[in-house]
Amino acid sequence: MDPRADGPVPVAEAVGVTKRFGATVALADGRLTVAPGETHALVGRNGAGKSTLVGVLTGLLRADAGEVRFGGSPAPAAGDRAAWRRHVACVYQKPSVVPGLSVAENLFLHRQPRGRFGLLSPRLLRRQAAELLEEWAVHVDPDVAARELSVEQRQLVEIAGALSLGARFVILDEPTAQLEGRAIARLFDRLRDLRAQGVTFLYISHHLPEIYEICQRVTVFRDARYVLDADVAELGRDELVAAMIGEARGLVDVGADRPPVPADAQAALELAGVTVPGIVTGVDLTVRRGEIVGVAGSAASGKRQLAEAVVGLRPREGTVRVAGLPIRSGDVPAALRGGVGYLPGDRNIDGFVPALSVAENATMTITDRLGPAGFVLPKKRDERANRMITDLDVHTAGPGQPVSELSGGNAQKVVMARALANDPTVLVLVQPTAGVDVRSKESLLGAVDAETRRNRAALLVSDELEDLRLCDRVVVMVGGRLVAEHPRGWREADLVAEIEGIGAAPDPGDEPGPVNGTASAEREQR
Repeated sequence: MDPRADGPVPVAEAVGVTKRFGATVALADGRLTVAPGETHALVGRNGAGKSTLVGVLTGLLRADAGEVRFGGSPAPAAGDRAAWRRHVACVYQKPSVVPGLSVAENLFLHRQPRGRFGLLSPRLLRRQAAELLEEWAVHVDPDVAARELSVEQRQLVEIAGALSLGARFVILDEPTAQLEGRAIARLFDRLRDLRAQGVTFLYISHHLPEIYEICQRVTVFRDARYVLDADVAELGRDELVAAMIGEARGLVDVGADRPPVPADAQAALELAGVTVPGIVTGVDLTVRRGEIVGVAGSAASGKRQLAEAVVGLRPREGTVRVAGLPIRSGDVPAALRGGVGYLPGDRNIDGFVPALSVAENATMTITDRLGPAGFVLPKKRDERANRMITDLDVHTAGPGQPVSELSGGNAQKVVMARALANDPTVLVLVQPTAGVDVRSKESLLGAVDAETRRNRAALLVSDELEDLRLCDRVVVMVGGRLVAEHPRGWREADLVAEIEGIGAAPDPGDEPGPVNGTASAEREQR
């Protein structure tokens, strides 16, 4: 029995929703009740049925059984898209704005205001866009191109656009996956403001601390079924994790037994004076074989751009060496040939080609090894892919399945498989567990741990403290410079303070020294 049965009419309800794709049961028992004015969390492991329920709630998928209601009334007919948009909107992790159009053009896409004689009116379009942005306190120039927006701004623009269509129920799909700490705080403030104005949110996230910070109620799915619905304040974190994964445990402490890296271990990656003009300045860093070095910092710290410079995606000054050999600046093929494996920060944009299969995505960096004279032998490709599927525990129907059909965690494992395919000396990983469930996170971090025990090295760039705890050392970037280094066992408060720029940092005029495993001791001596 629903504990809120005598309360106000729900903004949205799903009752007994089921959905199959061929023989696959994507959702066996989808239930959800969202009360007006709340931020309601929907959580579960990848593959639990969350995305399928969202598809049904937004009218993009037709349920095989069950019912969806808005405000107590049945959902619109499947083909009436305008009616669905008046009830519900979804802001996806993957951008849905058109990059080449302005903010105003995106806000009124397919419904541009018309002036005299029924002609499109750019002046009226801009005015109405400015009024809409002001109404919902979204501080963005309506004339700026959508590609110039930050992730945070893009999400707020999409929310404003949805509200302009009449919807007061907005689904947010992993809204913080690509945001740093201060941007998350600003987003949460805006969500609270919008709630006060009568907007209701369904909040989907793998980051459980966020559920406790921003949500009032939570629904848990597991194995394509509804498990529980509870007030967040009354549900302990162990209980929530147990409901999600079927056993009362948190994230396994991957790498807890990592042996110390010998002081005389060979250098796998050496950075000397690496500079990305205007972003990164004079970074010196050495990563030894068998070592995982984490790089922490805010979104504006330059940490991601440093990783991109190492793998050749950005031109740079200074020297990058892998196993003692220099890597040419701005040359991705040279980096791959030189022994670099790369996992990008956003799998949906940079990580895989959705229309290609698991095998094609996982092996695209080693096609020259899969057959004679540049030809790819499908049997050899699939054999290689099947080994990757087994090693990384990718849940897939087989190597021929399109990556677009996989859950987020399994798609990320395919991207990891590609990073490992060329037998790299150094793995460069950016946000390796962004937007994945607990079990997938364990698999991905476990793979990094295992590969470095095989005498490889890893440079791991992440905002996730759980990712960074795997590392043998963590360096902190602020303003494009390395400002601190911590061995395993660092205190969360110290690291967060330095990331946010409120910890002790060197004077900008100081000459940065090399960070190679001895810098922490040198600072203590000083």
